[in-house]
Amino acid sequence: MKNIAIKRYITQVLIYTIAFVLFIIIMDNVFNGAVVDYLYNNLPINLFIVINNNRTFTAFFIYVLGLVIISVIYVFKLSKLLKLASTSISEEEPQIFGNDCPEELKDFSQKLKDFKFELKENERARTLAEQQKNDLIVYLAHDLKTPLTSVIGYLSLLEETQDLPIEQRAKYTRIALDKVYRLEQLINEFFDITRLNLQTIEAQKSRVNLTILLVQILNEFFPMFEEKKLNVVQEIEPEIVLFADADKLARVFDNLFRNAVNYSYNGTDIVCSATKIENQIVIRVKNKGDDIPKEKLERIFDKFYRVDNSRRTATGGSGLGLAIAKQIIELHNGTITASCNDGITEFEVILPL
Repeated sequence: MKNIAIKRYITQVLIYTIAFVLFIIIMDNVFNGAVVDYLYNNLPINLFIVINNNRTFTAFFIYVLGLVIISVIYVFKLSKLLKLASTSISEEEPQIFGNDCPEELKDFSQKLKDFKFELKENERARTLAEQQKNDLIVYLAHDLKTPLTSVIGYLSLLEETQDLPIEQRAKYTRIALDKVYRLEQLINEFFDITRLNLQTIEAQKSRVNLTILLVQILNEFFPMFEEKKLNVVQEIEPEIVLFADADKLARVFDNLFRNAVNYSYNGTDIVCSATKIENQIVIRVKNKGDDIPKEKLERIFDKFYRVDNSRRTATGGSGLGLAIAKQIIELHNGTITASCNDGITEFEVILPL
């Protein structure tokens, strides 16, 4: 806005200067006699003598007076524009943008509207994330009680009933251990929330064989696949090598495979494919389960957002896994997207070679 105002002021001064010079030339060379006669007949004789004997000084005085008038008018105009802009900043919806908006404020007005819109969106997103985080902490705190109560109950039984059969004692021990694992998972989720708020994820990149990494992670999930009778289809090209942070990528694919297991129908296929296409690596993870509505799919990478609102023990999570996965992939200059058609959910990760 300042540059536009300065340019417009200088332009007006130049136009006035050129017009004044042309006017003086014309008066001196064309209408000299007529002008002198007119001034002689209409001005007091003393004033006429001063003007006639000091034409250069008079012309300069009139020129400066004209510049002062132009400056006063333009400063007054700018003060009105600044007042209008100042008023608009304090308004909920800026009113200065439109067809009748002064030229000096058009760019400022559009930027102001964009800034206010972005500010509102950021505030809305921050409020929503804060609310989701608070709700999640309440849920997790509540969920901690259930497995903890079970652990205490079963361990108390083991301590108080010394003559329990071996099979019964083994069963109670196994249940208590499962509940402890669940407690560990919930505590880890608390740490994830804290870490996400306190630090930015950083990558320590090195040469990584992605083929071996994917196969190793899939092998770690074998017991979970067996439990739900899931068939794993591997379509992974051999010797896919890239420069990346192996630990961070492992966390991404661990999360994708865990989601696939948790939300797959029993006895269905989980397909993991990885291919090199030109200078990119495309990794896809597919599973068959419930349809994910479009509005939920659009928010699936938001912090603290969970598709499964029921928070069942088997699938309940903090809603941070996919948000962190997206952050890690973007840290590697890649992209991660999700789609769902006829119950087939597919996550696609694209990484540069």
